[in-house]
Amino acid sequence: MFIVENYSLAIILCFVTMLCWGSWANTTKLTSKTWRFELLYWDYGFGILLTTLVLAFTLGSNGNEGRAFVEDIKQADSGNILSSVIGGVVFNLANILLVAAIGIAGMSVAFPVGIGIALVLGVIVNYISIPQGNPVLIFSGVALIAIAIILNAKAYQKLQTNLSEGVSKKGLILSIVSGCLMGLFYKYVAGSMVTNFNIPETGKLTPYTALVFFALGVVLSSFLFNSLQMKWPFTGMALSFKDYFRGKTSDHLVGILGGVIWSIGMSLSIIASGKAGPAVSYGLGQGATVVAAIWGIYVWKEFDKAPSGTKPLLNVMLLLYIIGLAMIILSK
Repeated sequence: MFIVENYSLAIILCFVTMLCWGSWANTTKLTSKTWRFELLYWDYGFGILLTTLVLAFTLGSNGNEGRAFVEDIKQADSGNILSSVIGGVVFNLANILLVAAIGIAGMSVAFPVGIGIALVLGVIVNYISIPQGNPVLIFSGVALIAIAIILNAKAYQKLQTNLSEGVSKKGLILSIVSGCLMGLFYKYVAGSMVTNFNIPETGKLTPYTALVFFALGVVLSSFLFNSLQMKWPFTGMALSFKDYFRGKTSDHLVGILGGVIWSIGMSLSIIASGKAGPAVSYGLGQGATVVAAIWGIYVWKEFDKAPSGTKPLLNVMLLLYIIGLAMIILSK
């Protein structure tokens, strides 16, 4: 199977992860106006599963190193399989709340708050589990990102005050809950995997196999989580499965594309974690907040109605994120 052999390549893959995770949510803005995110989310999950299967039967099954995908499944311990599936379930609940927050509050709010919290919590949890890298640099970087989160929340408050019709606080609350859950899912996937990708231990999963079971956890749990939010949505009227099957082909393809983009990012993060370590790999990938904030602020113009002084606040927020991410990179 394909294995990352040096730290520099691992960092490059983490940056691609950042771009993927920070950009996939743009697909929620590319569908028909009547195509709700609850409907898009089914195709998004299918896109994640499809991508992990393709990678498992290609990069995960070729080469002399590691263990091939089918062979890996045959020897896998059920506890490790369950751990990856749980990771998918936890992520799915967090992501459904995040997508809901995007629809209510916008990308430039939902991502910095939700994913920012996930980054802080996730780096701490993953570092405690597998302590790799200089803790002073890692946690100093995380502290700067935490300050950036606070600045973004203040910018959101300014926007909320300036809009005469008001902006619901529901989006901010959903972002916070999502971030707390999002910070926990990665450790379940990392915990199910082998520690040495080149010489995998018996019973543990290779990264490609872990990703497939993670994706299965996402798709299967959607039949609970997404069905519930279709019946009792955060905003708008209830939906049925008839609404999904009445969708345009283009809307379904956009949803699948969103899943493919996110899944490529997740896959590269997991593959890179062998050299970078889970804390660094996850932390850099969650720099997606910077990418998403740039989309929201400068492309989708979500803060154009904000009062003067808000844009400089957002620019300082982005700068702190970038410095924080640089410190995480230098930690190893």
